[in-house]
Amino acid sequence: MIFKKVDLRTVANDVPPQEILTKDSVTVAVDAVIYSSIYDPTMSVINVENADASTRLLAATTLRNVLGTKNMSEILSDRDSIAHQMKALLDQATDPWGIRVERVEIKDVRLPMQLQRAMAAEAEASREARAKVIAAEGEQHASLALKEAADIMASSPAAIQLRYLQTLSTIASEKNSTIIFPLPIDMLAAFGKK
Repeated sequence: MIFKKVDLRTVANDVPPQEILTKDSVTVAVDAVIYSSIYDPTMSVINVENADASTRLLAATTLRNVLGTKNMSEILSDRDSIAHQMKALLDQATDPWGIRVERVEIKDVRLPMQLQRAMAAEAEASREARAKVIAAEGEQHASLALKEAADIMASSPAAIQLRYLQTLSTIASEKNSTIIFPLPIDMLAAFGKK
């Protein structure tokens, strides 16, 4: 009679990095780890030659099959649901071997460097576009406020004179060596007629 020693503790098996082509045709490298234990030592010896190696190979294949049906954005954002789906598939497949898959974790998803640069450029362009929209909205609000102020000042010549003096006072307080005197267009028009 031959005896084989079987470890009933939970074992962590690294799934080697898998190059996967996603549903949207992006190549990603994904690592995972599975935690499994043998619940029936007899079945794990009789029904499969090497339980750990077989479980690891099955996990690699399942990882490729499951992630091949997902878009890149789903892989990056829905790791938990992917891990639960893989756990269910693996647990069902390893049950006849006397192995229980307790947990599946996707450790790392690596994108190609060109794709990382493209995504960074896209994000930067999006931020710049939002900044331009915000600046344009600010200009629009400022122009409306200036128009309202101009309408109010146009109704009162004294307000225009006070604003003119306030501007000269501001220029003088900055200790500039050059002071520019803006002349009203009406005054220039009067000189043009003569």
